[in-house]
Amino acid sequence: MHTIEKIGGTSMSDYSSVRDNIILNNEAGAYGRVFVVSAYGGVTDLLLESKKTGEPGIFALFAGGMSGDTWLQRFEQLSQQLQDINQQLFGDTELLHEANGFLQTRLDDAKHCLLDLQSLCQHGHFSLDSHLHTVREMLASLGEAHSAWNTARLLQRDGVNACFIDLTGWRANTHISLDERINLAFEDIDFSQQLPIVTGYAHSEEGLMSSFDRGYSEMIFSRLAVLTHAYEAVIHKEFHLSSADPRLVGEANAVPIGRTNYDVADQLANLGMEAIHPKAAKGLRQNNIPLRVKNTFEPEHTGTLITSEYISDSPCVEIIAGCRGVYALEVFDQDMAGSLQRYDIAILEIIQRYKAQVVSKDLNANTITHYLSTNLKTVKRIITAIQNTFKEADINQRKVAIVSVIGSDMQIPGILAKSVQAVANANINVLSIHQAMRQVDMQFVVNQCDYDAAVKSLHASLVEIHNHGLAICIAS
Repeated sequence: MHTIEKIGGTSMSDYSSVRDNIILNNEAGAYGRVFVVSAYGGVTDLLLESKKTGEPGIFALFAGGMSGDTWLQRFEQLSQQLQDINQQLFGDTELLHEANGFLQTRLDDAKHCLLDLQSLCQHGHFSLDSHLHTVREMLASLGEAHSAWNTARLLQRDGVNACFIDLTGWRANTHISLDERINLAFEDIDFSQQLPIVTGYAHSEEGLMSSFDRGYSEMIFSRLAVLTHAYEAVIHKEFHLSSADPRLVGEANAVPIGRTNYDVADQLANLGMEAIHPKAAKGLRQNNIPLRVKNTFEPEHTGTLITSEYISDSPCVEIIAGCRGVYALEVFDQDMAGSLQRYDIAILEIIQRYKAQVVSKDLNANTITHYLSTNLKTVKRIITAIQNTFKEADINQRKVAIVSVIGSDMQIPGILAKSVQAVANANINVLSIHQAMRQVDMQFVVNQCDYDAAVKSLHASLVEIHNHGLAICIAS
């Protein structure tokens, strides 16, 4: 009987809270638990690229500027930043020298690999593109190994029998599957006597980032829970899974959800607000492993429990969520009428080719509009490809926002009318509405500038009026 638990990057940056609120604040003691840890807050952005703004990190600079050394300058800056983190955690102690020694070995290995690859690819017979996937995986592993090693060593210092479990495959001479790597790492672990601290990145022969990109740590977390037969999976974040963003609707108005199901978690993931990556959730759901999302800084709160079978006792709205910066890509062609399927298949193939995420879609006889979560550069490439395929099509794109009303059961008579009225009361022009027969979500497409007002108005009308208290449904 053990749990698999994951700690997010922002929480990891506060070691005292991790130790006191998560590790030691447990009725059953520190053991019988496994922790998968993320890199410290912001570190993976520096290694790869900013998840929110797209600002290039070391990987993006290396991939885009083979003839320059900008990436190398950024690498040296990163090295100093990570050593500064070590200084804050360990102080001027012998442990600081150990921590910096471990860190510098990894950084030096990675830097030499990149320098060798840069030199190699200056010859015409070698293509950088064929190696970029491996480079991205290698760089991602640095942040996870750094935080996991540090956390295990700090806990040992503080009297906990923690052990560092390195799944990164660093200097490994064989390529094995993710499941094999996990099974090998845990074959001698005694959950009752040891507290494993596991890297949030794992090297595998299939490559995690090709399927999950920045969601790789959630897949490791999920596979660990499945392979070790955990009775519960727990994610520790710096906030509750709440009825809306407290920064928008106010902390006094946002309320933890308490209970929901994996269907709702999938809707959140589609909006980029991942409680857990959908493919990682699939393993938990199929093996009937509950997922609990807790707030690191409110350890006494039971958080939100996500299960397969949960449906609210009475129909209700559980969360108002959404995403800004979505591109509405509208394709109109008079010849589309009667040939909708052909157009739809071709457009989706182009969108998939450029790896843009489809958040939503609507269509009529001669128009298909996809709502894409991507950047403008990718949108322009997609438009060019569609125009080359359908010469006479009129293609328009504009930046919009999507606000979604979500719940495990929203079969509430009049909820659509009530929601539309709430948005209208805020003097917001609705560009599009989507409500599926499944009755778990309803989406409003609005102008970007109206996003905040739409969230506030819908939350006030559909959630706040019920005065839920500590949670919409208290988790056990």
